[in-house]
Amino acid sequence: MSSAPDRMHQPDNQLVDLVFDYMRERLQYDPVPLDHPGDGEHLRSRLAGLLNERGNAATDVLKLYDHELSRAVISADSPRYLSFIPCAPTKAALLFDMVVSCASLQGISWLEAAGAIAAENQVLRLIADRAGLPETAGGTFVSGGSAGNLSALVVARDTARRRLGVGPEARLRIAVADQVHSSVKNTFNIIGVEAFKVPTVDRRFTGEALRAALAADPNPETVIAVVGTAGTTNEGIVDDLQGLSEVTRERGMWFHVDGAYGGAGLFAPSVRERYNGIEHADSFIVDPHKWLFAPFDCAALLYRNPQLARAVHTQDASYLDVLHTEGDEWNPTDYAYHLTRRARGLPLWFSLAVHGTQAYTAAIEEGLTLARETAQVIRDTEHLELLHDPQLSAVCFRRTGWTSEDYYRWSQQLLADQVGFVTPTGWDGETVARFAFVHPGTTMEMVHEILATMA
Repeated sequence: MSSAPDRMHQPDNQLVDLVFDYMRERLQYDPVPLDHPGDGEHLRSRLAGLLNERGNAATDVLKLYDHELSRAVISADSPRYLSFIPCAPTKAALLFDMVVSCASLQGISWLEAAGAIAAENQVLRLIADRAGLPETAGGTFVSGGSAGNLSALVVARDTARRRLGVGPEARLRIAVADQVHSSVKNTFNIIGVEAFKVPTVDRRFTGEALRAALAADPNPETVIAVVGTAGTTNEGIVDDLQGLSEVTRERGMWFHVDGAYGGAGLFAPSVRERYNGIEHADSFIVDPHKWLFAPFDCAALLYRNPQLARAVHTQDASYLDVLHTEGDEWNPTDYAYHLTRRARGLPLWFSLAVHGTQAYTAAIEEGLTLARETAQVIRDTEHLELLHDPQLSAVCFRRTGWTSEDYYRWSQQLLADQVGFVTPTGWDGETVARFAFVHPGTTMEMVHEILATMA
């Protein structure tokens, strides 16, 4: 007779069939419905007593998830999800994410997962080539932009400490503009550096403004790095990467580019020139789970010189010595703060291999076109006002005469009616509306339907 732990790991064909049937149904949604935010009291009551000593029938647990839990989640892959930055994974990527999970890959080292890492590195090389980074470039996949920014800026800090011959007590600063992502600000608190804040020009961080701010500062040598953004989250603005890179090269500062959302625009010829200068980046991130159609959670982190990152992030322990050998070794754990990691770049690799890069280019251009057409509709509508010509796929606008309460009431009604998920945002202290176009299935008909509710 097998023990309870043994039974937990034995195949259950009925459960496999149930889960596959559920996943097959979910994958066939066309379009994916938005669903609704959950009611906490109701969810707690439905979950009460579920985790008990004896367990429950798998059919009952799956039914609970299907009928209750999954419907209390707003689907980020719905074409009507136009808030924050949506996620629109391809079916191929979703299916291969299941393969990765079933394989229980430990993606930290070449010793344990050489095949998976080789495939991930192929994707990283593709992204590096689109950015114009040299053949030496390399890195790893991490969970998201926050993890990528943190890992890269730790390398920037420690590389500067060695160059300047200073210790942890030294005051170091990193230049940013007011539109920098919140994760960068949080990173500064974690790694013990200060923000050197530079005013923007029309909401864009420019090399000229950086040069002027450094010239006016009494201690510019303490500014050791610059963070440029390739697509601000709120407005999709690409900083003056060319100008910023010139200043960093003149002064020997680290140049990091946060392209978590907008970096995918490197695949779109219509906007590629906006990214000029990114080829000089010392580190760069882009989140494929945003605009490169991969599942959560997936961010690509690249370094111009990966050996600098390896010197900072490699973890030393007797049981890890076996991982550090000569030859083809490439251990993803050496290039970010993580150790344990899943091979989260593989679903993107599979989808790219299946569909080809041209399909990705077409899908990204679809979002850019939708943003431009939406902007024109807003310009042509008397009671709407466009706040900024879209550079990428984010569109911010106001409805004249509305208060903050009007925007929030409107947003809640849109979701209740399943017309769209469009949350308000801030613009110089004012509440306004914002679209984020990522899903190729979003149509102008949907946009017109949403805008009509603002009449």
